[in-house]
Amino acid sequence: MLEQPQSPFIQRTISINGSPMVDDREEELSRSALALYKEKEDEIERRKMEVRDRVQKKLGLAEEATRRLAEIREELEALTDPMRKEVSAIRKRVDAINRELKPLGQSCQRKEREFKEALEAYNEKNKEKAMFVSKLVELVTESEKLRMTKLDELSKSIDVSLR
Repeated sequence: MLEQPQSPFIQRTISINGSPMVDDREEELSRSALALYKEKEDEIERRKMEVRDRVQKKLGLAEEATRRLAEIREELEALTDPMRKEVSAIRKRVDAINRELKPLGQSCQRKEREFKEALEAYNEKNKEKAMFVSKLVELVTESEKLRMTKLDELSKSIDVSLR
């Protein structure tokens, strides 16, 4: 008699009955249990493959999205770089002009102050001149009156002497 490896289910049946004969019904149950087990294993493997496929598909989509985002980021950086350079250049130019304007503004303020002082001095001298011109006119007028009076006296004295 050949000995075959037996499942624990069959061994238990043998030990209970005490005889090495396995009846057909138990063998059929054993085969159907094995077939059911194999079927379940196949189902699990099939589902595992489906899940793996879905995960791979999602990973592929994620990689594609990452690649697209990287391209978009590069395009955005390329767009901002020229503007950033132009803005930086203009800001530097504005700063340079501000540095040039500061001493010019100070010079302008100093010259305005000097102009005001000169204008005040001019106006003061002009008032002084006007006062002296007025005094001069007054003196000249008085001198002419005196000379006229003297001339009149001389003229009368000549007339008196000639008569």
